[in-house]
Amino acid sequence: MTGGTATTNGGKTPAAPARTACAARTVTDVLQPRNVLLAGMLGIGLAAAGGDWTGLLWGFLGALCAGLIPAGYIEWERGRGTWGDRHVVDRTKRAPIFFVILGSIGAGSVVMVLGNAPTGILVAMLALWVMTIGLLAVNTVWKISVDSAVASAAVSLLAVVHSPWWIAAYALTAAVCWSRVALGYHTVAQTLAGAGLGAATTVAYAFV
Repeated sequence: MTGGTATTNGGKTPAAPARTACAARTVTDVLQPRNVLLAGMLGIGLAAAGGDWTGLLWGFLGALCAGLIPAGYIEWERGRGTWGDRHVVDRTKRAPIFFVILGSIGAGSVVMVLGNAPTGILVAMLALWVMTIGLLAVNTVWKISVDSAVASAAVSLLAVVHSPWWIAAYALTAAVCWSRVALGYHTVAQTLAGAGLGAATTVAYAFV
């Protein structure tokens, strides 16, 4: 960063001034996918189990497979010097992450089926799996925002499984989108596309 500004995406997207960047950095770190999925999947699991505490265990498994394991993989690759940070700004290097997510969610879904997990949490897992395929496909030709997709998916899934009032939490999704643009990691179009794909995860519940 020079003089409070920096550029990413090959110099195409200007980052924000220092004060705005600081706020955006806080938002993007607090609402990063692993944190959003941990909170969101716990809530989805609890609601899917009708408030029974066992739903929290299924929710944690979902968060582990969809968010924590992939985050751990990214940190491992960072330690090896593969990537500079968790954002992996070069989309051409993101494919391995998506494959780890697909494998992890797939394995977790199998455990859920064998363990007779509540339908709601299993459908949420499968929806995230399909969303990841979408992100992978788009990423081959265009840099779409994963953070925005995850934030949107968590809110939309909570709204379907728990209560429509969760739609109000889209304010947090909007904050994530803003932070990604402010930091120069994505364009507005890339964050909106990610959020739209995340919201589309609720389509899975039309078949339940």
